Amino acid sequence: MEPMYLSIQPVETGKRIKQLLSEQNYTIREIQGAFGFENPQAIYKWIAGKSMPSLDNFVILSRLLHTSIENILVIDGDISRLYHILRILN
Repeated sequence: MEPMYLSIQPVETGKRIKQLLSEQNYTIREIQGAFGFENPQAIYKWIAGKSMPSLDNFVILSRLLHTSIENILVIDGDISRLYHILRILN
């Protein structure tokens, strides 16, 4: 099997986070409170694509947004090939 190359697109993922927050009518301050952050800078960095949430924070974010982590992430690469390989392995 040849190797597969996938990469998370931080800027596009940030746009997706912003879109999902907007669809759920969450404010940055509400999300800040839900995470217990002292200031909202981390969230602004996520939205700008300057940083990504930790895995723990992705789990919390996915639950707040009622969606999967996979739906939040924007991944560049051959996803259809990955799904095909996963179906073969199962």
